Amino acid sequence: MGKQSKTAITPTRAEDYPQWYQEVVKASDMAERSPVRGCMVIKPWGYSLWENIVRVMDDMFKETGVKNAYFPLFIPLSFLEKEAEHVEGFAKECAVVTHHRLEKGFDGRLEPAGALNEPLIVRPTSETIIGDSFSKWVGSYRDLPILINQWANVVRWEMRTRLFLRTSEFLWQEGHTAHATKEEAIERTQLMLDVYARMAEEYLAMPVIKGRKSASERFPGAVDTLSMEAMMQDRKGLQAGTSHFLGQNFAKASDIKFQTAQETEEYAWTTSWGSSTRLIGGLIMSHGDDDGIVLPPKVASSHVVLIPIIRNSEDRAKVMEFVESLKKELNDKTYHHRRIRVEIDSREIGGARGWEWIKKGIPIRVEIGPRDIAENSVYVARRDKNHKDKVSIKKDHFVGEITHILDEIQNTLFERALSFRKKYTFSIDDKNEFYDFFTPENQEKPEIHGGFAHSHWCGEDVCETKIKDDLAVTIRCIPFDNPLEKGKCICCGNSSTGRVVFAKAY
Repeated sequence: MGKQSKTAITPTRAEDYPQWYQEVVKASDMAERSPVRGCMVIKPWGYSLWENIVRVMDDMFKETGVKNAYFPLFIPLSFLEKEAEHVEGFAKECAVVTHHRLEKGFDGRLEPAGALNEPLIVRPTSETIIGDSFSKWVGSYRDLPILINQWANVVRWEMRTRLFLRTSEFLWQEGHTAHATKEEAIERTQLMLDVYARMAEEYLAMPVIKGRKSASERFPGAVDTLSMEAMMQDRKGLQAGTSHFLGQNFAKASDIKFQTAQETEEYAWTTSWGSSTRLIGGLIMSHGDDDGIVLPPKVASSHVVLIPIIRNSEDRAKVMEFVESLKKELNDKTYHHRRIRVEIDSREIGGARGWEWIKKGIPIRVEIGPRDIAENSVYVARRDKNHKDKVSIKKDHFVGEITHILDEIQNTLFERALSFRKKYTFSIDDKNEFYDFFTPENQEKPEIHGGFAHSHWCGEDVCETKIKDDLAVTIRCIPFDNPLEKGKCICCGNSSTGRVVFAKAY
């Protein structure tokens, strides 16, 4: 691994950010590539992180009245064809099942056989098949609203993949609701985006900008798409969650109709909203450093690792008894509605243990040796600080302050990420300055981008498309908190009433 004066991850973020990301995922033992192109194996350390995210979000959803259900993995092709804009948006990413068995061919090799009467799509998203169920469940205004979520996997046949950020198969949740009124559906669309933002900021310590997508960036078939956008440490944007107001488009395609109180028949108003394991990629790129991942305590796979320092066989029994006792004391405490999770690493591999846990991002490392036991103390290091910063703390004080320490780490990570975003967010009104800001040869490194540009946009697709073609820069969102402000479009110079967030993005 090299000397401790060097970083644990090579290359560093400044040297090669994309490769740094791949190395961090590998070093943290969170996930690995699978034999299936573009797919991943999520290992226990990464999956327990996802479980914690699921637990928190699931509770948040249920607080708003949402109930969980499950729908088929396969969607008849005819279902997608009902909503033309929707199928066009996903057509290039669909995996298609055309046969239902394998048979041996003339050369003895297995070949597809038993052609299906209708091809099945491996779900890229489930609006159409859930809409089919809603059409059976809804008959009267008394049946509404329907508030459903499913935790599932989806398949989108991506050409360029990266673990957690973009894979051909990924885990996610997708919420689907049906309402009697347009106003109620719009309110639900906003509510679910607010839930996502709360999850991102309060639990992942990842500051986000909430806003509306431009028409060209909307979810296929949606009337309106709301999103939250975060800045990663290479200053690119990451869309971390979206909520869609679908109007009556999908209700008409799926025939979701209801009888009103006035005994007229109307189509329901529907929404959908989703977030995925991409949140883990965002967490890594928001907080990771050149020694590995840094896990926010509220969702961390584990909170504390106890590392017994055993010099000889005579010390073992005494040290392990102290360590096991400390683990029990910590396990008896709770941190944000779950027991504090403690690992014990008693492997005989010397100093490498500490470095492994640094790379895995566990919030607190505790070393315990005979000298510490004699003083009823522990030797503590926090992952949000330099790995050399270790302090001796009385054991009872450490146990009493553990939740406070974890909160300090959580808050430090959020403030650090927020400060970073503020540092690399600029209001730009000059076109030449805007183009220079996003031109790679003008950056410190080709992989490190300018950041977020708050600039005026006239609202025309032609300007949005030109900027995207020229610079590979998109409108990440039209922020909700933007004040009305007269200005000139950064592209064409025509009048504008407000700024939008431009950035390169994942």
